[in-house]
Amino acid sequence: MAVESRDGERLLLGANANWGGRMYSCFAGFTEAGESLESTVHREIEEESGVRLSSLRYISSQAWPFPRSLMVGFRAVVDDEDAALADGEEIIDVRWFTRAEIASALEGRGPVGLPGPASIARALIVDWYEGRT
Repeated sequence: MAVESRDGERLLLGANANWGGRMYSCFAGFTEAGESLESTVHREIEEESGVRLSSLRYISSQAWPFPRSLMVGFRAVVDDEDAALADGEEIIDVRWFTRAEIASALEGRGPVGLPGPASIARALIVDWYEGRT
């Protein structure tokens, strides 16, 4: 899930504890039995970053071999940008990035890394950066 600011000028990304804090990515999670994809997005975003969403739209999907899953990509707009706070367990940091910071990271010049080019997370980040919907 790619979460953008209300004005669309910043993107909220999280650093997973398993990555040691250097790489930032979109938020992700698993749908629970009986849960819609939309409900999953709202729940996972709030659990991992503390924010609630004011709007949500489907972008694309990607087959994922581990463990025979389907990754579903959404873009969302945050309700209250100041509420962003990492859960401290799975996500150790959340941070708002500007387009200039994302450009630097995409070029490998930034202080943070981004997901690899084969991932739906990278596609969501690039779509946001390039202003695509």
